[in-house]
Amino acid sequence: MIEVENLTKYYGNYHALKGVTFSVEKGEILGFLGPNGAGKTTTMRILTCFFPPSSGKAKVAGFDVFEEPLEVRKRIGYLPENVPLYKDMPVEDYLAFAAGIKGVASKKIKDAVAKVMHECILTDVSYKFIGELSKGYRQRVGLAQALVNDPEVLILDEPTIGLDPKQIIEIRKLIRNLAGRRTIILSTHILPEVSMTCHRVVIINNGRVVAVDTPQNLTSSVEGANRFLVKIEGPTQQVIKGLEAIQGVEKVVRKESPANGDGEYIIESTKGKDIKREIAPCVVSKGWALLELKPQEMSLEDIFVKLVTKE
Repeated sequence: MIEVENLTKYYGNYHALKGVTFSVEKGEILGFLGPNGAGKTTTMRILTCFFPPSSGKAKVAGFDVFEEPLEVRKRIGYLPENVPLYKDMPVEDYLAFAAGIKGVASKKIKDAVAKVMHECILTDVSYKFIGELSKGYRQRVGLAQALVNDPEVLILDEPTIGLDPKQIIEIRKLIRNLAGRRTIILSTHILPEVSMTCHRVVIINNGRVVAVDTPQNLTSSVEGANRFLVKIEGPTQQVIKGLEAIQGVEKVVRKESPANGDGEYIIESTKGKDIKREIAPCVVSKGWALLELKPQEMSLEDIFVKLVTKE
């Protein structure tokens, strides 16, 4: 559905994209991650035909973004980070206006607007001026305008930025419900959102792709050690020394003390070395209490920082 091959972009002498390559399958949600200045927005603007690449190719739904931009625009919906809404227009009127400029046939506009208002849960505020709406509802209006022409592809730039936790959950659920019917590229700085919403992840840094995989596979490939969380009741320094003495343990880090005073520790062991069986005898022999022991996978934030720092 989306094919990006060796995409390069210069702004004068500044090399913004350096051979970016990835693809997105039909019906897939792809998380697009990277630090500020990595090239995310430049890539999105090329895919949405805001400007052409300096070299390389990009196709959306089989159409080249440089040679057939009008065909590409008919098939995409774009939600920029700062949604350009007309705050002095009622929701329904604004969506009808957006449908018209996106080429929806005039006799189909009313049904198209009603459909996206239902999908984005906007029917109850259809008569309200956009300027009167909360941030969450304005974000829904932005998503509705991206959907009003029934596009095959959605490109969403920070769709939950500035929303409260309840609004984030609602928008996240809405995006997940769109999967399968539409192909989605989702750019976000909220990394747990990617784990909960996206099928695959592209991580970009300094204009280059540094990883493309599922969140689960990224965890397996990037982790350099087995990690465990243990909760032990005992003197902190003695506990750390005792755990460090276990064969195969490479690192012990104490987490912040919980309210009840029990100590929580992250233990890292040599990759492939199973130390679970060694921890309990060590703790019991010292007269401490082992209250919890569980595997601790790297979070997507850990993976992101590790890959970007390495790059």
